Amino acid sequence: MRAERYKVVAEDIAAAIRVGDLPVGTRLPTHRELARQQGIALATATKAYRVLAGAGLVVGEPGRGTYVRELSGFAGPEPRRLPVEARVADLSFNQPLAAEQAEQLRHILRDLSGAGDLGSLLIQQPPGGRTADKAAVATHLLDRGIDVPPANVLLTAGAQHGLDVVLTAITDPGSTLAVDELTYPGLKLLAAARHLDLAAVRCDPNGTDLQALEALVGQRKITAVYLIPTVHNPLGFVLDHESRARVAALARRHDILIVEDGTYAFLDPAAPPPVQTFAPERTIYVGSFSKSLATGLRAGYLVAPDAHLTALTRALRATSWGTSSLTTAIVTRWLRDGTVTRLEKTRRDDARERQTIARRTLAGFEYHAHPASYSSWLQLPEEIRSDQAAHRLAQTGILVSTGDAFATGTRAPNALRIALANPSVHELPELLDRCHDVLVSIPDRAAISTNVAPRDT
Repeated sequence: MRAERYKVVAEDIAAAIRVGDLPVGTRLPTHRELARQQGIALATATKAYRVLAGAGLVVGEPGRGTYVRELSGFAGPEPRRLPVEARVADLSFNQPLAAEQAEQLRHILRDLSGAGDLGSLLIQQPPGGRTADKAAVATHLLDRGIDVPPANVLLTAGAQHGLDVVLTAITDPGSTLAVDELTYPGLKLLAAARHLDLAAVRCDPNGTDLQALEALVGQRKITAVYLIPTVHNPLGFVLDHESRARVAALARRHDILIVEDGTYAFLDPAAPPPVQTFAPERTIYVGSFSKSLATGLRAGYLVAPDAHLTALTRALRATSWGTSSLTTAIVTRWLRDGTVTRLEKTRRDDARERQTIARRTLAGFEYHAHPASYSSWLQLPEEIRSDQAAHRLAQTGILVSTGDAFATGTRAPNALRIALANPSVHELPELLDRCHDVLVSIPDRAAISTNVAPRDT
């Protein structure tokens, strides 16, 4: 069986890149030029470039063309990594931890070791978790405005597992999800693995373009819309009350599901109520304790409508059967004794301090972030390519993510996502200073001095 023509063209270009015939920074032919050179349709040329961009080999810059990217940049859901000994700092991924957490873990493990029912932690939990544990999560969610019985809560091994369970339950290969044109890279991984189509909806630091979403669902068959309405990853926006109501009404009118990712919602307790509260009968809410407690615990949950409980429970059974009894015991004890609430506040205070440092240090660049977020979105001037910037930073031992890791459409943003959580708050200013200095000193980019204002000192 012959390979499709766009795949053949893409592989030929990829091979030339890998052997060095097309060096880093080479400007590739326009889509029309490639179509003419290869004797293929324009749509076929566009597909070939899309495959190359998805593989992290090229980057498309609106209005400027398509370039061979620095292969040591860190874009894509599965980025290349620097060896630990070569790293100065990892600003590509957030793993927030408070100083007291190790002692908290020792304390709770001692408590669990002395518990009379310790043997129960060796028994497999039912898919979705035990009722008492689900009740602890349901009680916790009341503060977020979600009021459901424990039966509608399903425990998962983190938000990524929860999303996998949701897509297993509600989609078939070829199904289409409406998503922001910049979104969580883990969703892109799952969609690719499950052969799902992601239909990109325009968004910017102010929020999702709901008119564009309305037009999309009117034109195409959409299974579900995936959104991050509170502290969006990566842009940090928070959808207002009216926008959430509009999304719910739109989903009802077109009979589609809503998958609401609330992973970072704890960072903004003053945000409007979750979309789930506007359309509980058709919204699956995905939550996690990985960012509020610790990424290594891998604990999360789904809030599911009655109509989807059976399918989601079956998907849980198929993907992992259930969550770790030990992890669940730790998390639910911390829920009941107030540790989770205290750590969430600690995270918010810490993130605000880090954002203050980042805004001051990176002043002059176009900077977007929620004031209590651990992530920063740095829109680069056109004189600096994001893959080149990531490469230069990597040469100094600093890892960052490039904007195309988050892109779901054909237009990759010329931007960096900088994660602020991993270094100590005392180390962060120096690291961000170094980032700023590297960016403004990229060779052959002298014009940046006219586009980036000097920082306040």
